[in-house]
Amino acid sequence: MESPSRRDRLRPLELVGLSFVLALFAGLVVLMSTRNIEIAGIGLGIAFIGSLVGLAMLTLATKPNRTELGDLEEQNRHDGPDRGHGS
Repeated sequence: MESPSRRDRLRPLELVGLSFVLALFAGLVVLMSTRNIEIAGIGLGIAFIGSLVGLAMLTLATKPNRTELGDLEEQNRHDGPDRGHGS
């Protein structure tokens, strides 16, 4: 069985990184407008969680391409029908 490619392994890290960049931007905007570090930190946290959830939902909404479908079918053939029954 093949191990996942480097791109597949780093995909979650890319999403978290993008969420952090978006949250940092939002935190800086709040900091520049209010000049209050506590409110900026709260805004950064809310923006991070919101963007992380939003990106995760968008990722789940994408359709798998032919290669991914082939990989899923191959995994189903190798795992067999008794997978997930706790035996």
